[in-house]
Amino acid sequence: MTISPQLLAILVCPKCKGELTYRDAGPALDCPACKLRYPVRDDIPVMLVDEASPL
Repeated sequence: MTISPQLLAILVCPKCKGELTYRDAGPALDCPACKLRYPVRDDIPVMLVDEASPL
């Protein structure tokens, strides 16, 4: 399942407040500015810096 475009439009990186891109393989949300990947578990984005992994 993918994240809705409306949700993706309002989600920002919790660290830098930058734009996120959805990555279906994984699934995850990537922040190109911070070079962090936030996991999506059970269709819920985990927007915690401590849970993010490096790109």
